Amino acid sequence: MAKAEGAEQKALSAKDAAASEQAWREAGRLWERAADREPDAKRRVVYTANAERARAHADGDIAEPVDDTPGSAPAN
Repeated sequence: MAKAEGAEQKALSAKDAAASEQAWREAGRLWERAADREPDAKRRVVYTANAERARAHADGDIAEPVDDTPGSAPAN
């Protein structure tokens, strides 16, 4: 999980689109690996959703990162 989060941070700070795409794909792969190894069903669902979100970023389907952390205030 930590590696996947690190790959996401790398994607967010990438200097060009190709590096960002590659990092998002790596994050998706790492989230998928975490889901495959996770015994807890609820966490497995979250990790799988994170993998799909990372792949959507890589494909350009998501324009900017969304902070869906509980308790985070919306940016105005």
